[in-house]
Amino acid sequence: MDSVTLGSAPAAHRAPARQGPRPGTRGGGRIGLALGLLLLLALLAAASLGAVRVSWVDWGQAFAAERSGSAQVLWQLRVPRALLAAAVGAALGLSGALSQGLFRNPLADPGLLGVTSGAVCAVALVLTVFAAAASGLPPPWRPWVLPLAAFGGALGVVVLLHLVARWLTPGSVAGLLLTGLALNALAMAVVGLCTFIASDEQLRSLSFWTLGSLAGATWTVAGVLLAAVGLALWHGRRLAAALNALALGEASAAHVGVDVPRLRRGLVFAVALLSALAVAWCGLIGFIGLMAPHLVRAAAGADQRRVLPLAALAGALLLVVADTLARLVALPAEVPVGILTALIGAPAFLLLLRGVARRQGGQP
Repeated sequence: MDSVTLGSAPAAHRAPARQGPRPGTRGGGRIGLALGLLLLLALLAAASLGAVRVSWVDWGQAFAAERSGSAQVLWQLRVPRALLAAAVGAALGLSGALSQGLFRNPLADPGLLGVTSGAVCAVALVLTVFAAAASGLPPPWRPWVLPLAAFGGALGVVVLLHLVARWLTPGSVAGLLLTGLALNALAMAVVGLCTFIASDEQLRSLSFWTLGSLAGATWTVAGVLLAAVGLALWHGRRLAAALNALALGEASAAHVGVDVPRLRRGLVFAVALLSALAVAWCGLIGFIGLMAPHLVRAAAGADQRRVLPLAALAGALLLVVADTLARLVALPAEVPVGILTALIGAPAFLLLLRGVARRQGGQP
């Protein structure tokens, strides 16, 4: 075990002072560079491809007083959407890596905390029970109703999760997980009730929202999410050493100076905030938070100092590519990106699990 110096007041992120590179992680810088270059190419492709052709002249009209029609499509629709896809993918990838580190389970994802079910529950209530109140708001406020409801529902469920878990099973990660599953079931029961009483139009709106879409992208939304991901990455890097210690067990982590309850609270709310921001603006998009950390660990090892930033890059790349395909496969229509991530992600994830099992000595 590495030597450590214990302070009088342990912090959530205090762990072994220095951790040398582990096997399989020395190529993390090269992998990060490769992912960054691939992400840049994917962003350029996402902005360039679509029903409306854009030229190099359109790229030069970013700050022009008057833009051509194709330049308007490029700078007002495609570029913000590509950046939003990158931000949401990074948020999902990072929150997935943090969730798996928190639960010490490679199959964990933010949905275990009730974030997605809380968002769906709030949106279902707004579309059905509170539909009249929502439609009575001033027109400038109406586009914000569903995102704000989803964000509030997601964070509300996580706050309730924290309070209930602290009351019933204080200090237990397993209790936190089981409480999350119970709240998931409760929230989905409310969604089922709302579905039962919904009109055809309300049911269609709810179904479309749950399929996931990046069509509502704006520069403001993309900027807010990119800033949130940047802050979360900075915070995650500070917690990486503590997460590495937590992988050995809570007792071992506490022995080397990690304040485990404080670390757990910080991770829960970081995952909740990232996932709530992503779900609020884009609906439900599956498999990104599950696949990105697995891909990164397979390539760069399990050191959280590598996993967290690389999972964000991998998640961004996966969602940018998926959203670009969703716009192109059925031109001029658009396939909901959540459908595409599930169709591609499920078999890809099974193949990934098979590869992991082989490397760990599982059955061929």
